[in-house]
This record gives sequence, C-alpha cells and structure tokens, in this order.
Amino acid sequence: MPHSDRITLKRLFQYFIIAVTGKETEFTTGSIRKAIFMLSIPMILEMMMESIFAIVDIAYVSQVSVNAVATIGLTESVVTLVYAIAIGLSMAATAIVARRIGAKDVKGAQEAAVQAIALGVLVSIIFGVFGFKYAEDILGLMGAEPDLIAEGYGYTQLLLGGNITILLLFLINAIFRGAGDASVAMWALVLSNGLNIILDPIFIFGWGPIPEYGVMGAAIATNIGRGTAVLFQLAVLFFGWSRIKIGFKDIVIRFGVMLNLIKVSLGGIAQFLIGTSSWVFLMRMMSEFGSEVLAGYTIAIRVMLFTLMPSWGMSNAAATLVGQNLGAQKPERAETSVWKTGKYNAYFMGAVSLVYLLFSYDIVGWFSVNPVVVENGGLCLQIIAIGYIFYAYGMVVTQAFNGAGDTGTPTKINVIAFWLFQLPFAYLGAITFEMGAMGVFVAITAAEVLLAIISIFWFKKGNWKKVSV
Repeated sequence: MPHSDRITLKRLFQYFIIAVTGKETEFTTGSIRKAIFMLSIPMILEMMMESIFAIVDIAYVSQVSVNAVATIGLTESVVTLVYAIAIGLSMAATAIVARRIGAKDVKGAQEAAVQAIALGVLVSIIFGVFGFKYAEDILGLMGAEPDLIAEGYGYTQLLLGGNITILLLFLINAIFRGAGDASVAMWALVLSNGLNIILDPIFIFGWGPIPEYGVMGAAIATNIGRGTAVLFQLAVLFFGWSRIKIGFKDIVIRFGVMLNLIKVSLGGIAQFLIGTSSWVFLMRMMSEFGSEVLAGYTIAIRVMLFTLMPSWGMSNAAATLVGQNLGAQKPERAETSVWKTGKYNAYFMGAVSLVYLLFSYDIVGWFSVNPVVVENGGLCLQIIAIGYIFYAYGMVVTQAFNGAGDTGTPTKINVIAFWLFQLPFAYLGAITFEMGAMGVFVAITAAEVLLAIISIFWFKKGNWKKVSV
C-alpha cells in the first residue's frame, strides 16, 4: 500500500470526525474505501442508536410483565407493515435522490424529496386511523389471549395511531442518505432515541407528576421522541443545513415525479411486505407455543437487531454509493463499492456471531429470569447467529439493487426465500415434525442463507447497471 494511502490511528480519527460532522460530500471520485467509511460511520451510528433504543425499551417493559413483552412482539410484527411501506418509499427516495445528486441535478433531488414526504403523510394518516380504531381486533387476530389484549391494547393503539412519526423519520432520513448527508440522518436518530430512552421509564413507571402507564407508556415515549426528531428533520430541510433545501414554494404536487417515485417504490414496498408479512406469520406461529416462548423470541429478535442495525448501516452506504456512482456514469466503481462493503460487513458479522454462539443464554438472561424465556431466547440467538456471514453479504447486495433503483429483483428473491421456502419450512419443522420453536428458528436462518446465495448470483449478472430512474 502506498504511504499516502496508509491508514494511521490519527487519520482514522480525523476521518471519523469528518464523517459524523458531514463535511465530506463527494463520493463519486477518490478512494472507495474512504467513501465507504465516510458514509458507513454515521449510518452505523444511526442504526446503533435505533438498536440501543430497542434494547433499552424491552429492558424497561420486561419489568412490567411477560404479557407486556409479548404485546410489543405482536404489535411490532404488525407495525412492520408500516415499516414495509416506509422502507419501500425510502428505497425509492434514496435511489432517485442519489441519482440526481450524482448527476449534479440538485433541483431534481429536491422535487423527489417533496413528493416522497407527501406520499408518506398520506399513507400514514390512512394506516393510523385504521390502527387506532381496531387495535384490540388486530391483537386478537395475532393470537393474543384476552388478558394480554386488556393489558396491551393501549400500546398497540398509540403506536399504530402515531405511525406518521415512524414513517416520516425513516423517509426523510432516506432522503438525507441519498444526498450523501448521512450525518444529518444520524443526528436525527440521536435526538429521537435519546428522548425515547429518557422518557421510557418516566411514562412506563410513572415518575413525578406523570402517572404510571405501564406498557402504553413505551408508546407515548416513542411518539414524543420520534415526533420531535421529525420536526428537527423538517427544520434541516427548510433552513438548508443539508445539500437539499426545500422552500414553501417547492411544496406542490408534481404528478410526473410522484408517479416515477411510486413506480420505483412499488417494488420496494412489495419486497418488504413479502419479508415482513412472513415475520407476521412466524410471530403468529410462535404465539401457539405460549406467552413465555413468544417473549423469549421477542427478546432474541430485539438483541439481534442490536447487531443487524449497524450491518444495515453499511448496507445503506452501499446503496448510496451505487446510486450516486450510476448517476455519475461510473458503474464499475459502483460494483467495486458493493464488494468492498460486503467484505467489511462480513468481518463485523462474523465477529458478532461468535459472541452470540458463546454467550446467547447469558445475554437473554439480562432481560428475563424466567427459565422458559431464557431457554427459547438463547436458542433463537444461537441458531440465527450461524447464518450471520451470509446475512452480511445478502443485506449489502440487496441494498445495492435498491440503490440502483432495481427494486424488482430483490422482490423476486424475497418471494423465493420467504414465501416459497421459509414459511413452509417453518410450518413443517415447528408443527408437522413437532420441533416447536426450534423449527421456526432453523427456517429463519436457512431462508437468509438462501437469500444471500441467490442475491449474489443475480448481482453478478450486472443487469442492475442498466436500470434508469
């Protein structure tokens, strides 16, 4: 390695400061390794904040009751449908904004941002009204017992009713990422989740003049924290602290831009609806084994998110690099960025898998002393950790397709991996062959391994380089 390209601790620290302050905005020229670092660091920190909140949230709620933990698991399996729409729109926004920025078309990026936010608001209002009104019915459909519904429906009602804060937080951060302003997205989540962590115990346990709301307090804290962060994001957009600045004159519906956004996002929404609906069915399957097994599974998934979120951070960096470099007419640089990001992600995920394989039961034991909860949560973590290196490449390559605007290919892959393989495999293992919860855990790992293999095979064909958005 030439001396000028050698990474010292001092230079690494300088790069870290530049990354979190957002001073580096050019990612279509220069060192690819440096570009990955500059985008990945704020995105990893952003995702880490999200996963830290998930861990802290479940730690507080687990002190309320097993039913409270199970309520969060069931509700979040439904909220993933909101996430599916949010992430689908976000993928389209990132891809289109990144292309426009790579092509130096800032005005086009601004127009795409406005239309994306307008679509997000419309969808969230429709979903919010429905979720607030039918919260108890939704929990019942998910297999919740009457005492769980009575204790937890307020949480479900507020989280689904206030889904606009979840959707806009995801969507606007995706706009920032597409523009290369990953540090702004990071600070939005620092604000959101910092407030959540502070407000959680206040509303759950009732501190000072605030009454004790139990599990519903977690939803109140989430809505306040994320709502405040959305106001921060809008301030950044309107006052021009990022590469994209929106004025009141820009708030007009542009049907051509919106239709293009919808066209690109449909593949992304379908892609995540396929993935998340399979999680809903898995959660429904898990509820057959009782609240304690369900609580163990919920804790394990929350813990798993702690490491998957940073991995998603690196994957999002790959999506931005692909979009901007395709916009700058540099497809080979885009491809090289993906393979390098995948390699770094695999190093990280491989190290994490060792920790989970060795200490899974101890980790779940931090959140519950119930032996059935610990046994099932620990087993879940161990089995899922076996496939972590495959997850690493699968996530990066899938996001690379999305960053190129080719949301259709990952949709097909998800149909194969989740609907045609994971769900039948889980049912056969858990119910037909009476493996119980272990059948579900094995199906999750096997499906993610299959997804990674198919993704890499199709990525190497290179058709994603020819997609126009």
